[in-house]
Amino acid sequence: MTLTPRIAALLTLPPFMWACNALLGRVLAPLVSPMLLNALRWLLALALLLPLGIGAVATPARRAQIRQRWRALALLGLLGVGAYNSLQYLALQTSTPINVTLIASSTPVWMLLIGALFFGERVRPGQAIGALLSMTGVVIVLVRGEIGSLSTLRPVPGDLWMLLAAIGWAVYSWLLARPSASLSGANRPDWNWAEFLLAQTLFGVVFASLAAGAEHAVGAPWPQFDMKVLAALVFIAVGPAVLAYRAWGLGVLAAGPNVAGFFNNLTPLFAALLSALWLGQTPQPHHGLAFVLIAAGIVASSRP
Repeated sequence: MTLTPRIAALLTLPPFMWACNALLGRVLAPLVSPMLLNALRWLLALALLLPLGIGAVATPARRAQIRQRWRALALLGLLGVGAYNSLQYLALQTSTPINVTLIASSTPVWMLLIGALFFGERVRPGQAIGALLSMTGVVIVLVRGEIGSLSTLRPVPGDLWMLLAAIGWAVYSWLLARPSASLSGANRPDWNWAEFLLAQTLFGVVFASLAAGAEHAVGAPWPQFDMKVLAALVFIAVGPAVLAYRAWGLGVLAAGPNVAGFFNNLTPLFAALLSALWLGQTPQPHHGLAFVLIAAGIVASSRP
């Protein structure tokens, strides 16, 4: 496979969009509560997806295909739409975009561990070494580079929320790779990417909306919308939720998951640059060390 400029652009756009999502999540943290932010994002994304994936619900027979698979689709919607970005936006209330994206970069390691524990995947020695390297990088992020404080580790709540989000995304990824019988083989409807994402989002927005309602029932304030907040909401719905998903799918199809995985590690680099430009949060030496360890772990894990 030759890595053409077009393929490189397709694989670079999503990490940039995801870094922007983390940055805007931090900027919007004092203005919009995290569960409501996630619900609004996916409601807007659903409106964008409807004309692209309308085939999934266009006829009674097509809607019946969704009803027959509601359990599997609801679980995907809960993990991929309802939970991941809710936890990320919750994490950004107390953590930084750099920390959040670095912790998210450990997802391949969690995929490895979950595959071994629940899907019968054998862990090779190189993968074990890779997992150790990546987890060392995550620990460095959690202790802010103060290895001596490991015995009294007190990470901010946001770091732990993002760790939970990364684990949840790993489970979601395995459910896509090893789908239930109703979504695999000849049983899977001939949905295109937009129809499949729409089918998940229909369930995901229900969970996201319920979480937003519960959040405000316990006292979260309603946001004061202005043009800047509305513009940010539109961006995170169009860019990270729809455009990035489509570009990533095309890029992975053209380059393969192993090559694409390396581009995914651009997310914390973009987050560091954007944070320095707009938030004044200069990356620290421990961020660079953590990035090197996480990237090295993924390289070691993906070697044949």
